[in-house]
Amino acid sequence: MSAQKTVAPLGVAATKFNPERLMTVLLAPTISEKATHIADKHEQVVFRVAPNATKPEVKAAVELMFKVQVESVQIANVKGKVKRFGAYNGRRRNWKKAYVSLKPGQEINFAQEA
Repeated sequence: MSAQKTVAPLGVAATKFNPERLMTVLLAPTISEKATHIADKHEQVVFRVAPNATKPEVKAAVELMFKVQVESVQIANVKGKVKRFGAYNGRRRNWKKAYVSLKPGQEINFAQEA
């Protein structure tokens, strides 16, 4: 017997995870000058994600919600800034963002989705 490797169709990664969980993984797209530059140059989209999200969950969530094929996901933990209010020191919350690389020919248009 020979083992044949098959290519998974769109949405198969989403079946491994709870759909309710996947709907809470992506919090918001990050729309900034850096994010739009990355989107134009590298075919990537930047999302703010849940602090406990993993790369496979982010990939499955993007494929489920936007019906696109994801090539890879890179995740960055962003440290909260230290801020002052008068004599009081405070700190913003830490958060997590995900750089999602789309396969060639795929794109997400947020202006159209809204």
